[in-house]
Amino acid sequence: MNVSPAKENILKKIRKALGNSTPLPFPQSEGNNSVYQPSTQDLGLEFAERFTKLQGKFVFCENYKELASQLNQVIASNKWDKIFCKEEGLRKTLAENQFNNYSYNDLSTCDTAITSCEWLVARTGSIVMTAAQESGRTVSVYAPVHICIGHASQLVYDVKDALAKAREKYAGNLPSLITFATGPSRTADIEKMLVVGVHGPKEVYVFLVDQ
Repeated sequence: MNVSPAKENILKKIRKALGNSTPLPFPQSEGNNSVYQPSTQDLGLEFAERFTKLQGKFVFCENYKELASQLNQVIASNKWDKIFCKEEGLRKTLAENQFNNYSYNDLSTCDTAITSCEWLVARTGSIVMTAAQESGRTVSVYAPVHICIGHASQLVYDVKDALAKAREKYAGNLPSLITFATGPSRTADIEKMLVVGVHGPKEVYVFLVDQ
């Protein structure tokens, strides 16, 4: 096959380039160093600030007793009576603290769903969940309102910290799905108008227990 001089010239340049390795222009770009400086304020406070700016609703609880009380108040004020919770451990903890309003068993028609989380990212106000949790993939996104129960011990500063925790917890066997949920579902795809609740919950609550 005849090769034109111009094409041969291009191929020579490619062969020459492949024969000489080029150093990465930004060698630290794929490293473990964060471009964000660690926060100087309390992680719980920073998470609350970021989360509420994203239209999330944050509730701080000193203990499980206060958690149950706050949950009852929020559910009563919104007149929700179809509360879905799949996680047996969470259901037991809530029941031990006089919260039993989670007996609804149909996720597709519930008012709100209660789940736990893996971690809470302070810098972005994100909830981190995985497919390894008892709630699975669908509970946090299918219900119109998502209530997440988190703990102060689950707070991390940055996304990379959450991923490092995941690698440590699930050493060599990461879950098939790791989700970073940052506030209620939203999109501006249609005429650049922000619409909330299109691909997931319209409201997201985080109840942070101080332990």
